Amino acid sequence: MRAQSSATDTTSIAVTAPREPLLLGTGQAALGVVAFSLTFPATAWGLESFGPWSLVAVRGVLAALVAGACLLLLRVPLPEARHLPGLAMVGIGTVLGFPLLTTLALQTSTTAHAAVVVGLLPLTTAAVSALRTGVRPSPRFWTAALAGAAAVVAFTVTQSGSALTRADVYLFGALLVCAAGYTEGGRLARVMPGWQVIGWALVLCLPLSALGTALALGHEPVRLTAHGIAGVLWVAVGSQFLGLLLWYRGMAAVGIPRASQLQLAQPLLTLVWSALLLGEHVPAAAPLTAVAVLVCIAVTQRS
Repeated sequence: MRAQSSATDTTSIAVTAPREPLLLGTGQAALGVVAFSLTFPATAWGLESFGPWSLVAVRGVLAALVAGACLLLLRVPLPEARHLPGLAMVGIGTVLGFPLLTTLALQTSTTAHAAVVVGLLPLTTAAVSALRTGVRPSPRFWTAALAGAAAVVAFTVTQSGSALTRADVYLFGALLVCAAGYTEGGRLARVMPGWQVIGWALVLCLPLSALGTALALGHEPVRLTAHGIAGVLWVAVGSQFLGLLLWYRGMAAVGIPRASQLQLAQPLLTLVWSALLLGEHVPAAAPLTAVAVLVCIAVTQRS
């Protein structure tokens, strides 16, 4: 009788154990999305004190210093040479490219309009991941992903206008480089801790960030305000380091396509923060879009 009970317990543990890392990874990726959703409002705050090039360069330096300190304190060995190209892609996509292009866009675009790029990012990331890793999500997954992306894009474009502007060009460019960076980061997070992926990417970009800081601060005026300081600190530490740390850990646990679909909720969260922090108007269609997005996320998580 005891042997039977023990066998039953063992079977139960074997069946339920794989679900725990899945739930943990989903939670980590979701927290990363929450951190990312504050990026655009924080960037708008940062632009009150810094020019676009200064803001991006300073955030890169601050984030690299935090990451480098963590790597040194924990005595993390240098990454293997075979991982350097992937880390460089992470740096180009998420440390330099996406922050710069979205910051340039936010000079003339509202945070609501900029959320278009976030609405398309999950689908783009899944597509780039499929091409890069050979993973082929099911047709049901793609159908739900396309429906969710369409709902978000229709909502944000309808509310902010459909005319193609220079800001839109920046945003679509940011979409592509960020998807590539996410894909490489998710792949590397399978062989090294997620925080080390973004940590080393930030450190590798530090020489460029430092040079950019020196050049930009000499040409762009700086007017320090409480909002400006809070904004640059958040995009540097909250979005650039902690957010990506959680995001890559989540992607490593649940897979790049599934984790990427959690970002479908990011534009709606950004709209909430924009209303609370920037005083922007939140359209009445937001709750309906939120329901549609949550349904699509549920479908992709089960596909």
